[in-house]
Amino acid sequence: PRCQGAAARAWLEAQQANLLPVGYFHVVFTLPAEIADIAFHNKALVYDLLFKAASQTMLTIAADPKHLGVRIGITAVLHTWGSAMTHHPHIHMIVPGGGLTPAGRWISSRPAFLLPVRVLGALFKRLFLTRLLELHGAGKLVFFGKLAGLSDRRVFLRQLAPVRRKRWVVYAKAPFAGPEAVLAYLSRYTHRVAISNSRLIAFDQTSVTFRYKNYRCSGADRQQVMTIAANEFIRRFLLHVLPRGFHRIRHYGLLAGSARKANIACARGLLNATPPPDQTTAEDPADVRPPCPCCGGRMIVIEIFQRWRQPRGPPNTMATNRENAP
Repeated sequence: PRCQGAAARAWLEAQQANLLPVGYFHVVFTLPAEIADIAFHNKALVYDLLFKAASQTMLTIAADPKHLGVRIGITAVLHTWGSAMTHHPHIHMIVPGGGLTPAGRWISSRPAFLLPVRVLGALFKRLFLTRLLELHGAGKLVFFGKLAGLSDRRVFLRQLAPVRRKRWVVYAKAPFAGPEAVLAYLSRYTHRVAISNSRLIAFDQTSVTFRYKNYRCSGADRQQVMTIAANEFIRRFLLHVLPRGFHRIRHYGLLAGSARKANIACARGLLNATPPPDQTTAEDPADVRPPCPCCGGRMIVIEIFQRWRQPRGPPNTMATNRENAP
């Protein structure tokens, strides 16, 4: 819904205020298709495991003296959809290029290189599969329909066999347009689900037409149009409804918990950066406006209409017009 835009803008402003004067990296952890099916039947457990395995992978490799040897900061956002609204769980991370050593020094990464993606992928696979098997062994995973047979341990292990052999790909790249562009990209999906209004082209009582990106194509062919039945569109949309109370946005490392402000201040001091201006002291008339009754976001004035007043004229103008009227 459009009314969630105010909450997304507020989140974006809060994240921009915490940006450090270093290069930032965009990191993506994606689950293989075989695991995505398991995740759909166990959203709360497997999505939470995805967060934990991905964050621990980043923190562990970054703290290794063979790589950076520092404690990094991570902002992670869960996405469960692809451009065509299919089930495609993955996590986007925004990571500053560097971190604090145990001795309190700041060490920066190389400008175009954060951590080796093959090492990240190997550790991520090991951590995730180990804990997934523990959840299955504890009887915490449930399966329905065509996947009901996965409740059996041997069937479950056969399902994971090809996943164990393949290489899990982790994407890590410094954003060309700067961290603000990646934060802006993430903010469009922090408070919305699956598709934005701008991608909807047409709909009637039987079908919905929308734009999507086909990542198997390049150039102008990547932007394509899809028409699907209305009930299929609703089914795809509902795939991405999260369990009640599940947090889609999480922070780790330097950006986690109550020490977040202190860590940011320490990093700014080591980088000789001036803190952003305090925006809480300025009086903003919008702050006193009532919240939106639907989402609780801050109301925004779109237009103000002035009260209409009858134009003044000579005392006998109206009488003259009445007399001369046909």
